Amino acid sequence: MGYRLEKVLAGFLKGLPRERYLISDKFTPQCASDSPTAMADMIEMQLKLMELDRFDIYRIHNVWGVPHWTEEAARYFEGRADAPMIGVSNHNLAEIRQADEILKAHGLRLSAVQNHYSLINRSSEDSGILDYCRENGIIFFSYMVLEQGALSGKYDTKHPMPEGSDRAATYNPMLGRLETLNAAMKKLADKYHVAIAQIPVAWAIAKGTLPIIGVTKVSHVEDAAKAAGIALTAEETAQLERIADSLELNVIRFWEKEMK
Repeated sequence: MGYRLEKVLAGFLKGLPRERYLISDKFTPQCASDSPTAMADMIEMQLKLMELDRFDIYRIHNVWGVPHWTEEAARYFEGRADAPMIGVSNHNLAEIRQADEILKAHGLRLSAVQNHYSLINRSSEDSGILDYCRENGIIFFSYMVLEQGALSGKYDTKHPMPEGSDRAATYNPMLGRLETLNAAMKKLADKYHVAIAQIPVAWAIAKGTLPIIGVTKVSHVEDAAKAAGIALTAEETAQLERIADSLELNVIRFWEKEMK
């Protein structure tokens, strides 16, 4: 998260018992200095901004400089009783295995993977990443489950995303094909008495992942809680995937890669 947001979050958390919340932050290699203590400097600055003495989850956000930054993180957290869960983001299977091996050499382990994963981007599943996480007790955090609103039921060819944004350029050309998937999700939403946007979230949960949901309103939190209470059947999950796969969409964004 950005430095400004970290300070805002610090104000929000002030006065709350530490055991009431979990804090996750990230190290972004592109933002690191040339200092030999760049990793430690960033971690300690982030902790200071949020007025914390530890993180619960700490992630290496991108793969630039791998395995260097994984080694640096391992050395920093090695032997610490308050070491967080260590994770990686936007890593493919080979890079995930490599990070896990580096951490294990320091008495640590990879505990979290955060990748783009949705009904129309299942590359982390097809590449074996989900299986690897499941077999090794690693939590898979799925982001962009709603594809920036494209799978929320809010947008269609008559109601496209506002022009001028990167997401509009990405998703508006495919809204016609997405209507088929959104129609199938609406049937399930009606069955479970929820909004369409809760179905992709429920699907991600059914796949054994932990969706990351962006929230700006209390209702968003309430909706996410409702999605967690939906138990899609195996047939419903498979049906959504068949429809999504038939659309043959590529929603890998400019900062990502295929998880081969």
